[in-house]
Amino acid sequence: MRFQTFASSSAGNAALLSCGGTHILIDAGISCRRIQAALRRQGLSLDDLAAVLITHTHTDHIAGLATLLKHCAAPIHCSEETGRQLCYRLAGAEGRLRPFPLGGQAEVGGCRVTSVPTSHDSPGSTGYRIDAAGESLGCLTDTGVVPEAAEVLLGVDLLVLEANHDVETLRAGPYPYYLKQRVLGPRGHLSNDAAAGFARRAAQAGTGAILLAHLSRENNTPQMALNAVSAALSAVNYAGSLSAAPWGEPGPVIDTAPRGVVRC
Repeated sequence: MRFQTFASSSAGNAALLSCGGTHILIDAGISCRRIQAALRRQGLSLDDLAAVLITHTHTDHIAGLATLLKHCAAPIHCSEETGRQLCYRLAGAEGRLRPFPLGGQAEVGGCRVTSVPTSHDSPGSTGYRIDAAGESLGCLTDTGVVPEAAEVLLGVDLLVLEANHDVETLRAGPYPYYLKQRVLGPRGHLSNDAAAGFARRAAQAGTGAILLAHLSRENNTPQMALNAVSAALSAVNYAGSLSAAPWGEPGPVIDTAPRGVVRC
């Protein structure tokens, strides 16, 4: 498996997972032009995409999807509720959708995709686990709490995990009160401390690499997120890889081999 974030923040999210010759775009929250540019840097084009996975319908995850639909023939996989919302919002989406139930599975070019219900203020929001050829990736972002269903992500080779905010920085920051309450609430976003707790459990289950994602520009820094999670991982003698995805530009390509060996 090869994985790269194209952008990862509240301003826009998109990433590419490649499993051999199968290329899957996870979210399309940046412009189609930026997605195409990021694909070109890997020697790929929109025609190479086998599928688009959508986690939920907030703008920072689907802003580029309407244009993408006009230039890319790949089907869109998502939860059934997310699919209904996309039909309301995007002309031409209905014929492209391949919805499947929350907690269900879909097959994409030899990859088994399992949806993981998340706790977010968008109907049908999901994370994903993707398995192919003995390797696995888990993606858990945009959730106010770690859901019970996230147990399926423990032990994946690469875990992409939200570390959205530092709680005290958020509370003291410029956001209006209602927005602070939303982010801090059970249907908001994971804090650094919440991410650290789940990262520790994942490490104990055998996860070999952890990528922190969806960091807030206003209420977090990569170093704060890395410090919080690193402290939790050091308590269990974690020897794997820990990094943070950059906000508005493509991150490094992560090549994940079986048994948790990661080469960046």
